Amino acid sequence: MRSLLHRMGYRFRLHRRDLPGKPDIVLPRYKAVVFVHGCFWHRHKGCKYAYMPKSRVNFWQKKFDENVERDARVKRELRKLGWRTITVWECQIRNDVVLMNRIRRALV
Repeated sequence: MRSLLHRMGYRFRLHRRDLPGKPDIVLPRYKAVVFVHGCFWHRHKGCKYAYMPKSRVNFWQKKFDENVERDARVKRELRKLGWRTITVWECQIRNDVVLMNRIRRALV
């Protein structure tokens, strides 16, 4: 993701601690942040990688629910501060062309 953004000409910072959720990639010039989420941990709906483990189901369900709630809270906080948020899922990183178009549209 970082090399793709760099090739596209975007300059960014990583993990700014002064922003809610310490976003993975921060594009200050565009007042935008990019979160690169793992499909399993952040529960990408409809994705084959977001499966439920067969053991300790209650533990995992609670863990996943907390992750999803935290993600939503962080996005709300960032939007209140005037930042645009872009979420890129692990399964989407493989297709550079689609990802480049999505980033360009989000930053216009």
